[in-house]
Amino acid sequence: MGFFIETMLGGLMTGMLYSLVALGFVLIFKASGVFNFAQGAMVLVAALAMARFSEWSNAALGGDSLFLANVIGIIGAGAVMFLVAWTVERFVLRKLVNQEGATLLMVTLGIAYVLEGLGQTFFGSEIYSINVGMPKDPVIMFEGLVEGGVMINKEDFIAAALAAVLVGGLTIFFQKTAIGRALRAVADDHQAAQSVGIPLNKTWVIVWCVAGLVALVAGIIWGSKMGVQFSLVTVALRALPVVILGGLTSVPGAIVGGLIIGVGEKLSEVYLGPFVGGGIEIWFAYVMALIVLLFRPQGLFGEKIINRV
Repeated sequence: MGFFIETMLGGLMTGMLYSLVALGFVLIFKASGVFNFAQGAMVLVAALAMARFSEWSNAALGGDSLFLANVIGIIGAGAVMFLVAWTVERFVLRKLVNQEGATLLMVTLGIAYVLEGLGQTFFGSEIYSINVGMPKDPVIMFEGLVEGGVMINKEDFIAAALAAVLVGGLTIFFQKTAIGRALRAVADDHQAAQSVGIPLNKTWVIVWCVAGLVALVAGIIWGSKMGVQFSLVTVALRALPVVILGGLTSVPGAIVGGLIIGVGEKLSEVYLGPFVGGGIEIWFAYVMALIVLLFRPQGLFGEKIINRV
């Protein structure tokens, strides 16, 4: 029983991290109708900026204040992501209003390659580390409820908690604030939002900034777990089945989809893997996404997608 609970909790924590990356896809698609294939590159650039600014600051401070260096790194990385958001809107999206979805899709692919190249140019191509003080050692919990207790990785638990707080904060932001309501209005109908005075270009900058913030948090978490390297771009590929399962237009869908995929991966690998030679965790999410596409193309919580751009 304890092992089953450990597997479930591990899947839930991993799934919350998937949800965090998937949220970036959903936010941008809802506000602009663009499926942002550059989200993985945004995670990479954010993590690179955080790692390098923190490293440079720590060296300048004589290595005496890791906390201050991390604060400077986060501020610097946030500034970089704001610059990315402003540049994309000003020089790309503004020129492509009302273009076909396929055109915008190809544009985001181009943006992804540009960001990867610029990240390597400005921050280097080595493997860098992010140390924000998250503990690495596992801890035994629930010893009074389960024989032998349940072993939980502290780092995974804290990362999942941070992701949950961010997701909850974004949900409140979209539901309760004036800017959030404006973003939802743009998501529902671009032309109607413009007719009541909501500036489309400003809204796009805001939503790309929010997606940049999501990418920064995801980059810090994944960079702390596995180091900052260019394979971080593939994190976005792991989030694609989450988006398909939950629905491109649904923030709750990104959350629930991530949890379903995370738990499904872990349980299938542990309990079915030994019978098929292992490796189920690699392809499980994509098979589930294909099944969902066959029976409900808009996802579990999504709406049918129409041409809005």
